[in-house]
Amino acid sequence: MNFKLIVSSVLFTFSTHAFAQFNIFTCEPEYAALAKELAPDARIYSATTAMQDPHQVQARPSLIAKMRQADLVVCAGAELEVGWLPMLQMKAANAQVRNTDLGLFFAAEHVETLDQMSNVDRSMGDVHSQGNPHLHFSPQRMLAIAKALTEKLIQLDGDNSNHYQQQFESFNSRWNIASSKWQEAANTLAGMKVIAYHSSFRYLFDFASIEQVADLEPKPGLPPTSGHLARLLKQAKNGDVTAIVIASYQDKRGATWLAEKSNLPVIVLPLSVGGNEQSIDLFSLYDSVLSLLTQEYNAKKLSIL
Repeated sequence: MNFKLIVSSVLFTFSTHAFAQFNIFTCEPEYAALAKELAPDARIYSATTAMQDPHQVQARPSLIAKMRQADLVVCAGAELEVGWLPMLQMKAANAQVRNTDLGLFFAAEHVETLDQMSNVDRSMGDVHSQGNPHLHFSPQRMLAIAKALTEKLIQLDGDNSNHYQQQFESFNSRWNIASSKWQEAANTLAGMKVIAYHSSFRYLFDFASIEQVADLEPKPGLPPTSGHLARLLKQAKNGDVTAIVIASYQDKRGATWLAEKSNLPVIVLPLSVGGNEQSIDLFSLYDSVLSLLTQEYNAKKLSIL
């Protein structure tokens, strides 16, 4: 084979690979992390980071361009992105990712969500009638979502179906082993009481039998007010609350004020992958949140001995 033929062959191989690369656009970093587990060769982009409120995103030109190129869009669903995803879809004008029969995937459509509501109105604040959308902290639900997402990948990119199936089987095995470890850690947290900023960790608290006794928000989506914090102070001083929990992207001022007045610690948890230095993938995200909660709960138990 002469030199020109070798070069042509290499260029053709490279061109074919580049052409075949699958583009995945995710709304939140936890689904980018899941996509990386299931489709590590894909080009994956997340519209938000763990340091952003996923309820509020601007349809920037860069996001529009990324969605225009997408073969698959993966979002939490349950109305989490209702304030910005439709605008992004309209401006991207990519018919492939506007329908869940094609390249649009809502995680919440594949599991049962918590806190579904039959009647919702604006007076209730930023609530979701389809249930709490922050479901990535449920190990069981995430495994079901991973399976459904694998099926979607196979539907859209059938030539690589064996590869996607192998990736899922690897993830399934590692996730089940890790889930047993997480369950052991969660069992030690049962009965812990916290005040939290929002219902961001609803599934984590459900998994660990932690009780969120109050919210820093007077209503979902509204920032803490001085009057509401004053009312929470009495509850915080009851003695059975372990800590105030906020996500790393949430405003710390209300939590800091309440912590200073009540002498409670503030636990800053990563809501998603990238929310702290330790959370580099889904597995380390779970490790980090459970470790941070365990540390404070153990300190609380020691203080009352």
